[in-house]
Amino acid sequence: MLWSLEEWKPALAMVAFDIIFAVMTGLIKKALDEGMSKLVIITLRQIVATIFIAPIAFFKERKSRPKLTAEIWMYLFVSALIGAALPQYLFFLGMQYTTATFASTFTNLPPVITFLVALLLRMETMNIKSKAGMAKIFGALLSLIGAMVLTLYKGVPLTHKTTHQISPVHTTKIESSSSTKKWILGSVAMLGNVFCFSFWILLQSKVSEKYPVVYSSTAFVSVLSFLQVAGLAVAIERSPSVWLPRGTVEIIAVIYAGAAASGIGFVLLTWAVQKRGPVFTSAFIPLIQLFVALIDFAVLHEPLFFGSILGSVLLITGLYLLLWGKKKEASIQTTKLPEINEEQQVDN
Repeated sequence: MLWSLEEWKPALAMVAFDIIFAVMTGLIKKALDEGMSKLVIITLRQIVATIFIAPIAFFKERKSRPKLTAEIWMYLFVSALIGAALPQYLFFLGMQYTTATFASTFTNLPPVITFLVALLLRMETMNIKSKAGMAKIFGALLSLIGAMVLTLYKGVPLTHKTTHQISPVHTTKIESSSSTKKWILGSVAMLGNVFCFSFWILLQSKVSEKYPVVYSSTAFVSVLSFLQVAGLAVAIERSPSVWLPRGTVEIIAVIYAGAAASGIGFVLLTWAVQKRGPVFTSAFIPLIQLFVALIDFAVLHEPLFFGSILGSVLLITGLYLLLWGKKKEASIQTTKLPEINEEQQVDN
């Protein structure tokens, strides 16, 4: 699969986004373990994102920024709601009522959900009788299977032995879950998070057409999502003490999540959707699990398990098949355009 430099840029942007998000996941997890409020994290994260990205948007796009209309404001408001405020809250809620492992499996569903919804909305085409169409189907499913293996299956350690092959935290959470109702609520919350993300990616392709300035779009989404979360957070977290990050980990987690993840990461994600579409972009999301595993091994010196290797191979193979299918379909459509133009000229 040979791509030009311009075709590689969105792929590299998504890989950078995955790395940023993987690092943020570890920092946020540590902040939550230290007792930081979920709503406070989300609110402070969006404040930092706004402070970081707004000046860049103001100076970089002040001459190219289109006029804001009521329609564009509506698109940005919905984008902030389903792309930043609501999915973050649903993800944290899902983790609270289930387990971290169970919750993380849902983050691997966006490629398949986005692909299916895009097909239903006719934003994506597919010919199941063609090699390209079959490659897209098998690629999406294989990526999903690989991501699930990365999350749920460890297998034997390939490096040094460890006595903690089964996480006692997960076991404790499962054993202490006395209410099936809470588990169902957590599952529904995580599923809602997945659908929010998938619909946001599809919506973002429309936002990019209406308001094609990625820095300004990200800045407005950060502001709007902050306002959406802040009202709920202030109503629930009324103690002033909870709003002050305590310790180095909480401070770094908030700053990094805001500036790197919601700032730089959101710009990369929006730009990739603008350049290559929602299905291409969502196909890279499962790679987050791969980078989390690499960080655990290289930085935190966790043992490398067979399940991590197997899941990574399946995930990357599936991603390659999906991207090959999209590349093949694009090349077929490109070759058909001159033929269609020639037929139209003959008819005229």
